[in-house]
Amino acid sequence: MTVMDRRCFLLGTATTMLVATSMKAQAADTTGITPTSIRIGSTSPQSGPVSAYGVQARCQAAYFKMINDRGGIAGRKIDFIYYDDAFNPAKTVEQTRKLVESDEVALLFSNLGTATNSAIVKYANAKKIPHLFLSVNGDKWSDYKAHPWSIGFAPSARTEAAIFVKHMLAEKPDAKFAVLYQNDDFGKDFVLGAKDVLGERESRQLVTISHETSDPTIDSQILQLRAAAPDALISGTTAKFTAQAIRKVAETRWQVRHYITGGSSSYAGTIGPAGPENAVGVISSAYLKDVADPAWKDDQGIKDFLAFMQSYFPEGNKDDFYNLYAYTVASALVKVLTQCGDGWTRENIMAQATNLKDVELPTLLPGIRVNTSPTDYRPLTQVQLQKWDGKAWVRFGDVLGA
Repeated sequence: MTVMDRRCFLLGTATTMLVATSMKAQAADTTGITPTSIRIGSTSPQSGPVSAYGVQARCQAAYFKMINDRGGIAGRKIDFIYYDDAFNPAKTVEQTRKLVESDEVALLFSNLGTATNSAIVKYANAKKIPHLFLSVNGDKWSDYKAHPWSIGFAPSARTEAAIFVKHMLAEKPDAKFAVLYQNDDFGKDFVLGAKDVLGERESRQLVTISHETSDPTIDSQILQLRAAAPDALISGTTAKFTAQAIRKVAETRWQVRHYITGGSSSYAGTIGPAGPENAVGVISSAYLKDVADPAWKDDQGIKDFLAFMQSYFPEGNKDDFYNLYAYTVASALVKVLTQCGDGWTRENIMAQATNLKDVELPTLLPGIRVNTSPTDYRPLTQVQLQKWDGKAWVRFGDVLGA
């Protein structure tokens, strides 16, 4: 080989390597990410049957404004776009396509609802878009093999129901359970959680009845369950119907241990509409600190939350569980984005979301940590039980896991 040949060879090799490197760089998906911003999308029920939950997106928009005012994340400001889907899966599909194909968001965040997320999960995974920290309680979202780009956040309904059943059985081993559940994946998880614990005793100790989200009331279902004379009632449904269940139990003077999901424990969404006096004795689960609990009056995490509400979301109710939840899950996303370092791609965002190790968020109850891995898509698996005393939720017992 001559000197000229060798130079041509080396130049050609260098060019090939440069092209290969460039192609590799182009293969990393940076849609929605610029040197100065990251675009995030969500769908939210700003109208429709569960519009009370819509406050979460508005609170998160305010939270991201606070982060932006502080300089953003690694110099990038968060551009948070959310659209109203009215809790209608067909509309969720339409709005999600708009976010992905028109707005070109880098990721989807905190989309609310089991049925609505189920309508877009295949689309998001086919597009390989991080579908993060969904506001759902279904255990199906922990299936990392079926949908590796989608992950929930809160303890699943299945976990929660199992904890409720274990708690009751510790007091009365032969207790009989009634489960009112919403006829979707979310509601069915409450039945599965009860069955997980009861096992072969299910036929003797469990009665269930479902309702549709379109039902005007669940009064008839409550009366049917009452007739079965259970020791405990588990309401595995959303805020509107949980409030109805609490009212009907009180109206019929039914003396039953009543468990409700933590996602429906909000004063604004459930306890207020049900009547605080009607909810006395109701048990729920908690993984967040309660703003109204005097135990946290000097807690820095709660102080920071209240300061945020006053400065950035004054129209919001500081005592509303949905706002505290929205603030908490938004802080978890900020943790994920901070962990990205210099790797601002969709792939790395998903990798960081599934590599959270004993993360302490300031508004989580002591002892409760966020943990994920590429084969563990359950960020939170612990709760503490709480009871409504007529004025506030009062926590009791130890932190529990299913």
